[in-house]
Amino acid sequence: MKIINEEELKKKIKIFKKQGLNKVHVVSDFDKTLTTNLVNGKEVPSIISVLRDGSYLTSDYAGKAQKLYNKYHPIEIDYKLSIEERKKAMNKWWTEHFKLLIKSKLNKKDIKKVIESEKVKLRKGISEMLNFLHDHDIPLVIISGNGLGGDSISMFLEKEGRLYSNIHIVSNSFEFDEKGDAIAVKEPIIHGMNKDETILHNLPFFNEIKNRKNIILLGDSLGDPDMVTGFNYENIIKIGFLNEKIKESLEKYSELYDVLILNDGNMDFINSLLKQITPK
Repeated sequence: MKIINEEELKKKIKIFKKQGLNKVHVVSDFDKTLTTNLVNGKEVPSIISVLRDGSYLTSDYAGKAQKLYNKYHPIEIDYKLSIEERKKAMNKWWTEHFKLLIKSKLNKKDIKKVIESEKVKLRKGISEMLNFLHDHDIPLVIISGNGLGGDSISMFLEKEGRLYSNIHIVSNSFEFDEKGDAIAVKEPIIHGMNKDETILHNLPFFNEIKNRKNIILLGDSLGDPDMVTGFNYENIIKIGFLNEKIKESLEKYSELYDVLILNDGNMDFINSLLKQITPK
């Protein structure tokens, strides 16, 4: 773990504690943030990667999906490129991949099989965090460019017994026919570099967070701090999970986050932070 500016962090924690938990909400990415990057020593970058690496869809799906990953993932993590270049590439990747999923006969049953595969794991300490947020009525907004959409996140949290009423999921959404086959993806397409809270203003739960202007943000990419763009917050503590290319990325991540959790670390710091800001 690395704290970027200890004195600044202490000041923020003091403000959060003084103003109380009813002024706090949490905004988080999902893949590689709430879940681990490695499962049994193997990289599992996302729920969609489990689908890609398994025999769930038509026989040609996995190969075509892997080609898209090989083409676009290096661009996603190439921080020498401009944000606009990377955003454009991410939009093309997701658009092409959704078309491929639909053509490959994605069905709701396939999503359920992926969730039940045990190849996606929550970070150690996540259950404690989710329980704390639920017990203290603190909203958790999950904003995810997940390739299998919000249904997969809901199914996963339900399987873990953690799909609480204070959790709100903003993600890609498929349209399914009566047989459960995916037939379309609803616009706008959300990917790793265009997530922000401006999309929340018209959603039903916005009233739950609009006056909670102290934010704890959790993310694993350089684009994730932008999840709060457009939200009128007052104070923010940004915690980043740096899972790969640590030496090459440490400086850039340090410019954007207050705290970094390195090498697929656990949630101990976040759970400690929540206890610190709880008024005695």
